[in-house]
Amino acid sequence: MDTLRRPLIAGNWKMNLDHLQSIAFVQKLAWALKDANYQANEVEIGVFPPFTDLRSVQTLINADSLPFALGAQDLSMHDEGAHTGDISGAFLRALECEYVITGHSERRADHGETDEVVAAKTHAAIKHALVPIICVGESAEDLELHGASKVPCDQLRVVLASLAPTDTYVVAYEPIWAIGSGQAATSSQAQDVARALRDVIRELHGDSAADSTRILYGGSVKSGNIAGFMKKDDVDGALVGGASLSVDEFSAIARFPQHVTLDQEN
Repeated sequence: MDTLRRPLIAGNWKMNLDHLQSIAFVQKLAWALKDANYQANEVEIGVFPPFTDLRSVQTLINADSLPFALGAQDLSMHDEGAHTGDISGAFLRALECEYVITGHSERRADHGETDEVVAAKTHAAIKHALVPIICVGESAEDLELHGASKVPCDQLRVVLASLAPTDTYVVAYEPIWAIGSGQAATSSQAQDVARALRDVIRELHGDSAADSTRILYGGSVKSGNIAGFMKKDDVDGALVGGASLSVDEFSAIARFPQHVTLDQEN
């Protein structure tokens, strides 16, 4: 974790919590973090509800001045028009979303999204002043055939080719074999891939982009393993799935600085 890159803990709720449940959850999360003396200047927290919850969460964040960034789980590559069921980046920006996830492995698997589709969606996010969180990762089969970094780096190259070096984005490494399995990558594995991804950014977008871009780890992140990831130089946060649905667990993850020590084992 580079101290110049503010850590980001992003909670991807996936298809969970309706708009009423989301209100209660965000209120409880805010109370838990306040009670624990959470320092927003040290760690940025983002919540990524389903589309139907966004307006409710936006209203609550604004009304109570909560220290959370709002993000969406997906967006359309199109701005508007005859695209039934799609959500434009313009709509998300009108709801004051700051972030949007692109290329999540579940979108790739469930909806057949190719690297080219992910690149188009990422470009649409930038166009509408949203910060894309670009997800890349390998399957267990990819891992065995190619090693951990080849597929994520290849995926990232396709997306970055559609962006400018001055664009702002976040990269999330999510090994598919770790998502929802309860078995996370080791912190050393995450660091090795994060470093390789940063090298790709440096190669395509230069030193400034490589040094400033945050790279997250996602895949069975828990309060018990977050500190190990955050000790690594090239890991700047986490994209949290299942654990983001527990107030106690997610708030503990967000408070990782309390658990990072210099003598901690890898």
